[in-house]
Amino acid sequence: MNGILIIAHAPLASALRQCVLHIFPDAAPGLAAFDVQPDSALATTLMAARRALEILNSPQTLVLSDVAGATPCNVARKLVDGSNSKLIAGVNLPMLLRCVTYRNESLAKLVVLALAGGQQGVVEVVPMSGQNQV
Repeated sequence: MNGILIIAHAPLASALRQCVLHIFPDAAPGLAAFDVQPDSALATTLMAARRALEILNSPQTLVLSDVAGATPCNVARKLVDGSNSKLIAGVNLPMLLRCVTYRNESLAKLVVLALAGGQQGVVEVVPMSGQNQV
Protein backbone atom coordinates (compact mmCIF):
# COMPACT_ATOMS: atom_id res chain seq x y z
CA MET A 1 0.00 0.00 0.00
CA ASN A 2 1.30 3.46 -0.90
CA GLY A 3 1.79 6.05 1.77
CA ILE A 4 0.38 9.53 1.21
CA LEU A 5 2.07 12.62 2.62
CA ILE A 6 0.52 16.08 2.32
CA ILE A 7 2.95 18.98 2.60
CA ALA A 8 1.31 22.41 2.53
CA HIS A 9 1.21 25.85 4.09
CA ALA A 10 -0.06 25.66 7.68
CA PRO A 11 -2.77 24.62 8.50
CA LEU A 12 -3.85 23.28 5.10
CA ALA A 13 -2.09 19.90 5.24
CA SER A 14 -3.62 18.99 8.60
CA ALA A 15 -7.03 20.30 7.56
CA LEU A 16 -7.04 18.20 4.39
CA ARG A 17 -6.00 15.12 6.38
CA GLN A 18 -8.85 15.69 8.84
CA CYS A 19 -11.35 16.02 5.97
CA VAL A 20 -10.18 12.72 4.49
CA LEU A 21 -10.33 10.96 7.87
CA HIS A 22 -13.90 12.19 8.30
CA ILE A 23 -14.79 10.09 5.23
CA PHE A 24 -12.16 7.33 5.48
CA PRO A 25 -11.24 6.93 9.17
CA ASP A 26 -9.32 3.72 8.45
CA ALA A 27 -6.86 5.64 6.23
CA ALA A 28 -5.10 7.25 9.20
CA PRO A 29 -2.01 5.00 9.36
CA GLY A 30 -1.10 5.61 5.70
CA LEU A 31 -1.91 9.31 5.53
CA ALA A 32 0.36 11.94 7.03
CA ALA A 33 0.27 15.73 7.00
CA PHE A 34 3.09 18.19 7.39
CA ASP A 35 2.20 21.85 7.85
CA VAL A 36 4.95 24.23 6.77
CA GLN A 37 5.04 27.10 9.23
CA PRO A 38 5.61 30.68 8.10
CA ASP A 39 9.20 31.91 8.33
CA SER A 40 10.59 28.43 9.00
CA ALA A 41 14.15 27.82 7.87
CA LEU A 42 14.29 25.56 4.82
CA ALA A 43 16.79 23.16 6.41
CA THR A 44 14.72 22.80 9.57
CA THR A 45 11.54 22.29 7.55
CA LEU A 46 13.20 19.64 5.39
CA MET A 47 14.42 17.70 8.45
CA ALA A 48 10.93 17.74 9.97
CA ALA A 49 9.37 16.66 6.65
CA ARG A 50 11.83 13.76 6.47
CA ARG A 51 10.66 12.64 9.90
CA ALA A 52 7.03 12.78 8.72
CA LEU A 53 7.94 10.62 5.72
CA GLU A 54 9.82 8.13 7.93
CA ILE A 55 6.85 7.84 10.29
CA LEU A 56 4.67 6.73 7.37
CA ASN A 57 7.06 3.79 7.01
CA SER A 58 5.87 3.04 3.49
CA PRO A 59 8.05 1.59 0.72
CA GLN A 60 6.43 4.01 -1.76
CA THR A 61 4.87 7.38 -1.04
CA LEU A 62 2.86 9.88 -3.01
CA VAL A 63 3.68 13.37 -1.76
CA LEU A 64 1.08 16.06 -2.40
CA SER A 65 1.88 19.75 -2.10
CA ASP A 66 -0.29 22.83 -2.40
CA VAL A 67 1.45 25.34 -4.71
CA ALA A 68 4.17 24.57 -7.26
CA GLY A 69 7.24 26.67 -6.58
CA ALA A 70 6.26 27.63 -3.03
CA THR A 71 8.22 26.55 0.05
CA PRO A 72 6.16 23.40 0.79
CA CYS A 73 6.65 22.19 -2.78
CA ASN A 74 10.35 23.04 -2.74
CA VAL A 75 10.75 21.06 0.49
CA ALA A 76 8.76 18.17 -0.99
CA ARG A 77 10.89 18.21 -4.14
CA LYS A 78 14.05 17.78 -2.04
CA LEU A 79 12.28 15.14 0.04
CA VAL A 80 11.38 12.90 -2.91
CA ASP A 81 14.72 13.35 -4.70
CA GLY A 82 16.39 9.95 -4.80
CA SER A 83 13.53 8.18 -3.01
CA ASN A 84 10.80 5.84 -4.17
CA SER A 85 8.27 8.65 -4.06
CA LYS A 86 6.39 10.86 -6.49
CA LEU A 87 5.34 14.50 -6.04
CA ILE A 88 2.23 16.29 -7.27
CA ALA A 89 1.62 20.00 -6.66
CA GLY A 90 -1.86 21.49 -6.57
CA VAL A 91 -3.48 19.18 -4.03
CA ASN A 92 -7.21 19.49 -3.50
CA LEU A 93 -9.72 17.39 -1.60
CA PRO A 94 -11.12 15.50 -4.63
CA MET A 95 -7.55 14.53 -5.57
CA LEU A 96 -6.82 13.37 -2.06
CA LEU A 97 -10.01 11.32 -1.82
CA ARG A 98 -9.08 9.63 -5.09
CA CYS A 99 -5.60 8.88 -3.73
CA VAL A 100 -6.95 7.26 -0.59
CA THR A 101 -9.48 5.24 -2.56
CA TYR A 102 -6.82 3.84 -4.90
CA ARG A 103 -3.79 3.75 -2.59
CA ASN A 104 -3.27 0.02 -3.33
CA GLU A 105 -2.52 0.68 -7.01
CA SER A 106 1.03 1.03 -8.26
CA LEU A 107 2.60 4.40 -7.53
CA ALA A 108 2.69 5.26 -11.24
CA LYS A 109 -1.02 4.51 -11.65
CA LEU A 110 -1.83 6.37 -8.43
CA VAL A 111 -0.22 9.51 -9.87
CA VAL A 112 -2.43 9.27 -12.97
CA LEU A 113 -5.57 8.69 -10.88
CA ALA A 114 -4.68 11.54 -8.50
CA LEU A 115 -4.22 14.01 -11.35
CA ALA A 116 -7.52 12.95 -12.90
CA GLY A 117 -9.33 13.22 -9.57
CA GLY A 118 -7.94 16.69 -8.97
CA GLN A 119 -8.93 17.94 -12.40
CA GLN A 120 -12.36 16.31 -12.41
CA GLY A 121 -13.11 17.76 -8.98
CA VAL A 122 -12.84 21.34 -10.23
CA VAL A 123 -16.15 22.23 -11.90
CA GLU A 124 -18.45 25.19 -12.24
CA VAL A 125 -21.64 24.64 -10.27
CA VAL A 126 -24.68 26.28 -11.78
CA PRO A 127 -27.23 27.81 -9.38
CA MET A 128 -30.48 25.93 -8.98
CA SER A 129 -32.68 28.33 -10.95
CA GLY A 130 -35.06 29.61 -8.32
CA GLN A 131 -35.38 26.40 -6.31
CA ASN A 132 -35.24 26.70 -2.54
CA GLN A 133 -35.72 30.45 -2.70
CA VAL A 134 -38.27 32.19 -0.51
